[in-house]
Parts: sequence; structure tokens; C-alpha cells
Amino acid sequence: MRASWDGIEEFVAVATCMGFKPAAQMLNVSTSHVSRAVTKLENAIGAPLLYRTTRKVSLTDTGRTVLSQCEALIRARDELFAVVGGNTEPQGELKITCSTSLGERYISPIVRQFCQDYPKVEITLDLSNRLVDLIAEGFDLAIRTGQLEDSRLISSRVARRQFLVCASPAYLAANGTPDRLDDLKSHNCIIGSSSSWRFRHGGQHETIRPRGNLKCNSGASVLDALLAGAGIGQLPLFYVAPHLESGELVELFADLRPEPEPIWAVYPQARHLQPKVHLLVDRIRAELQASFETGGTQ
Repeated sequence: MRASWDGIEEFVAVATCMGFKPAAQMLNVSTSHVSRAVTKLENAIGAPLLYRTTRKVSLTDTGRTVLSQCEALIRARDELFAVVGGNTEPQGELKITCSTSLGERYISPIVRQFCQDYPKVEITLDLSNRLVDLIAEGFDLAIRTGQLEDSRLISSRVARRQFLVCASPAYLAANGTPDRLDDLKSHNCIIGSSSSWRFRHGGQHETIRPRGNLKCNSGASVLDALLAGAGIGQLPLFYVAPHLESGELVELFADLRPEPEPIWAVYPQARHLQPKVHLLVDRIRAELQASFETGGTQ
């Protein structure tokens, strides 16, 4: 027997407003209606969603788990009604996550322009190097790099980025220029978000674990250290391209560049039918490929 799912909107309103009365005011219904609807939803689920006291309302552990799913159901419902009603303009909320460096430099400007083009879309952009659980945390889309592991997600490649190793002329003048990968053992390597560096040698992939006295998960900080002559580092080309052109940095092991790393748009299977997700992914793909794969600043 299928349970009734009445009360989803009322539950989300109570969780958002942290009270039955303000939730009722937001929905323009009576407080008793909201209370009955939430109780009906709790009975359908078979567990309490809210702790109720005379002073406040708070979410139970089950309530916290259910909340993001209920919010997603409301978004999907609103989008379905918009499409059925003939309104194909993207609207509603989107929650996106991306690494800090890629997000600040590329994804954030794309998202800003997307919001300007489609003002009925509300986007929350979370920039973090933390590997977010899209399903558990209610994200609609992630921009990720490298190998993907979560089989519950749909992925679409949007671009590639090239990594290379470089150092400043001042550092090389003081410490010598490494000719072989083994020579890096005697140099101070600036470690970024990855503790290993990839190369392609003789048609084969090769990985080394460099050593140094500075590690930072910010590409901009690694770049600053390289420009200051603190050591040797491996970064995406888009960070270092202007500094290579100006002579502030010198590329090392150019003949050992690794295969370009894929950049993926990743989203839960339940989101793949949303037109606004596809529209934004297409925009990101076009913009990133123009920046990374045609202009030489990958």
C-alpha cells in the first residue's frame, strides 16, 4: 500500500520558519492545518520529523534527512507544472558545488551571467575543496575534475585542463634545473591539493610523490610561492600561462606533460531531466571549452 505524501510543503515551511505559526503565515493557511498536515506526513513516514516544545520547533535526525528530499520534490513539482503550463523559461532553485580555484576563476562568472539571463532561477554556489555528497546534501550539480567514483551520479564531460610543472628563473638559478624526474628529489616542491604529480613518459603514465616544505590546497597560493622563488610546482595551465609568457615562470619537463585532466558536470540521476540543469551545463561546457581548449590557457 502506497503512503500518502500530503504535508511535504507544510513540513518544509515549518523547518524553514522554525515554527508552525510563521509557516502558516507564509503559506496563508491556518496553524491547525499546518499541524495536521505535518502529523499526517509523519504518520506516512512512520517517524517523527520535528521536536515540538512550547518554545521552539527543531528537526529530528529523520527530519534532517527527509528535509532535503522534500525540498527537491517541491522544486521538481514546480518545474513540472511550469513545463506542463507552457512556461519553458528556467526557474526555481539550483544548488551547485565546485572547487574553490576553478569556481572563483571560471564557474562563478558563468553562474552570475546565467542568473542575469534567467532571473527566475535562484542559484546557491558553494565553493569548497571538500568532496560533497550531492544526494545527502541536496545539491543539484557539481563541477568536478579527475576520476569519478560515485555510480549513483550522472556525469558529462564539459572540458579538459592541462597540468604542467614550472618554477621561477630565480629559483632555478639558485638551485639548478632538474633534467630528470628523479632530480626533483633534491628540490623543494610546492604541493597543491594533490600529493602526487602525473606525467606521461614514453607513452606510459607515471606518478611521483614530490617532497617539499609547503603544502596548500589553494592554486593561487601555490602560484604565489612559485613566483616568489620558493620552489617547483605543478599547476593547471590557466594559472601559469600569463607568467610563462612574461618570463616570470619557466616550464620544466615539457615533453612529459600528462594527459589533460577531464572536468565533469556531475548530478544526481533524479536531476537529469530538469531543463535548467541541462541549460546551465551546456553554458558551462561552452564557456570552459572556449577558455581551456581553444585559447591555449587550459
